[in-house]
Amino acid sequence: MSLDAARLGALIVAHGPVVRILVAEARGSVPRGAGTSMVVWADGFDGTIGGGALEWRALGLAREVLASGGPRVERMPLGPALAQCCGGAVTLVFERLDTVPDLPWLRRVEGTRPAPGLRGFAFAEGWLREEAAPAARPVWIWGAGHVGAALAGVLAPLPALAITWADVAAARFGTVPDGVTRLVAADMPRAMAHAPGDAHHLILTYSHEIDFALCHAALERGFASCGLIGSATKWARFRSRLAALGHEREAIARIRCPIGDTRLGKHPQAIAVGVAASLLSGDAPAEAHEGTRA
Repeated sequence: MSLDAARLGALIVAHGPVVRILVAEARGSVPRGAGTSMVVWADGFDGTIGGGALEWRALGLAREVLASGGPRVERMPLGPALAQCCGGAVTLVFERLDTVPDLPWLRRVEGTRPAPGLRGFAFAEGWLREEAAPAARPVWIWGAGHVGAALAGVLAPLPALAITWADVAAARFGTVPDGVTRLVAADMPRAMAHAPGDAHHLILTYSHEIDFALCHAALERGFASCGLIGSATKWARFRSRLAALGHEREAIARIRCPIGDTRLGKHPQAIAVGVAASLLSGDAPAEAHEGTRA
């Protein structure tokens, strides 16, 4: 329920004029709630308002707006209009954006009368109010192996996350998902100094020694959360070595090993799904379940 002007700007730079589709009102049983949005351009789109017949119809209308220019408001009862079984109704607002947006929070998209009392996200009397998106949570993935690639792929589409993906050489990366910042750092532990102090770290490099140095650097730097891939034996050795470097036991215990949810298995995508679930639920991106990670 917020306006991500930075994301909109990046899509405009990449694709030219776009149309933003916003669910302004949602009543009854509907695929997505009010405040959900997606962005459409000539040959693609970003995000979803729920899929199915509603989204298919919205994509067609968005391309009409892309051609005509003006804003448009459509009220759709999902059952009668689209033969969907949800039974609810939505109001969609379509706006064409040609430049990197500097949009006011309160703007008229239809009608004639202002509604100055609107607060937060609201749509009334043809006026729409949205708040700016909160700052994205920084997530730093250390290592571009199979698990690192799975994490980047699973986390990249999630809202309100700013993903940085680091490794020692460009050749170690495969495809870098849209929205992910690639960081090539010959000395990754030194690069830890460039991470925000409130970052979530996921440490899973090809080297135990680099993993250990990153844990040490993270403890020196500070973090919102830190997860390490590894077995119980590996983590026991790391705890002992970190304590020998002077780190307090309570601080060391904030690093969680293994990452993910061991009940889901050891497949890279399963690990990534467990980490994503933790981030979405507001927990640290690591769980202290029994099990090992190689």
